[in-house]
Amino acid sequence: MLEYEKHGELKTKSIDLLDLGPSTDVSALVEEIQKAEPLITASRTEQVKLLIQRLQEKLGQHSNHTFYLFKVLKAHILPLTNVALNKSGSCFITGSYDRTCKLWDTASGEELNTLEGHRNVVYAIAFNNPYGDKIATGSFDKTCKLWSVESGECYHTFRGHTAEIVCLSFNPQSTLVATGSMDTTAKLWNIQNGEEVCTLRGHSGEVISLSFNTSGDRIITGSFDHTVVVWDVDTGRKVHILIGHCAEISSALFNWDCSLILTGSMDKTCMLWDATNGKCVATLTGHDDEILDSCFDYTGKLIATASADGTARIFSAATRKCIAKLEGHGGEISKISFNPQGNRLLTGSSDKTARIWDAQTGQCLQVLEGHTDEIFSCTFNYKGNIVITGSKDNTCRIWR
Repeated sequence: MLEYEKHGELKTKSIDLLDLGPSTDVSALVEEIQKAEPLITASRTEQVKLLIQRLQEKLGQHSNHTFYLFKVLKAHILPLTNVALNKSGSCFITGSYDRTCKLWDTASGEELNTLEGHRNVVYAIAFNNPYGDKIATGSFDKTCKLWSVESGECYHTFRGHTAEIVCLSFNPQSTLVATGSMDTTAKLWNIQNGEEVCTLRGHSGEVISLSFNTSGDRIITGSFDHTVVVWDVDTGRKVHILIGHCAEISSALFNWDCSLILTGSMDKTCMLWDATNGKCVATLTGHDDEILDSCFDYTGKLIATASADGTARIFSAATRKCIAKLEGHGGEISKISFNPQGNRLLTGSSDKTARIWDAQTGQCLQVLEGHTDEIFSCTFNYKGNIVITGSKDNTCRIWR
């Protein structure tokens, strides 16, 4: 990100480094960037080179990291619903059927705070990453609450949904929270004043997935009505309706440069859509059962899918071909994610284990064992050297 002043106003501009790899010639890359970007003057060349070299080192780190169990957290008195990390990975939150959200220190495993106030299950939780100073909690009590990470104080309670809130998301600028509900609507809320900005109406089934694009001017909602809708954030109007799946949607998200949308469905397929015109560009097939989760790697070159058939698959976003099949779990896989470097995949399964895989070959590198019930949540931290798993056995495990 470049920060600069124009007419006394602070502005930012982003440079896409998605092709940066461990073997990239940094000097040649900086030369190319300078040709296209007048903000990077000759006096800044060395500084930019240094930053890109540091990023390049990051890409090569932790490639052979083995994870060991660091701590078991008996997190809640009732089952957990969700786990989420802040951007730096210094702390994480857990939601639970016990109506609370707890904040934990990752390094020590200590409980930092309990956020109390909901009258029913706390189901959806999120940090306002990359900032990480606020938490949003969505509950079966039909409300969403906004909290301070530091003090645990509740800033706002967002009221307006007429049924359970099952998903939520901050926009990347951390000015809005979006909530999706069983009442078939999504709502956008202003973080500053706690007011409702608009209601996104148009689905005929529950809204179970929400995702903003990187610039925050578009949001997608996935629904049990088999469709995904792209909305304009400023006006609350529909931009595209993605019709093609013949069963409930399980996930919907943009790739990093927001050119593509990936949707996963109970119809055993994933579909890839052109985000600018809403047209389907590919259907990813091969699974024998419902797709429960799907994701892009951070650069958008790879796609991973997780299924109730107990396997996961890796596809190339460019060729749309399956590169690898991840076999080994003894039960359905409900969660899948890449590490930030993009060379490892993490899966969580009903067979009570999480697994680490090589993203190029699909080889299983490690099985994280010890939970006594199914794992429904698992996530890498930003550095890729810590994993957190959440299970129906009421515990969270920190692996490092």
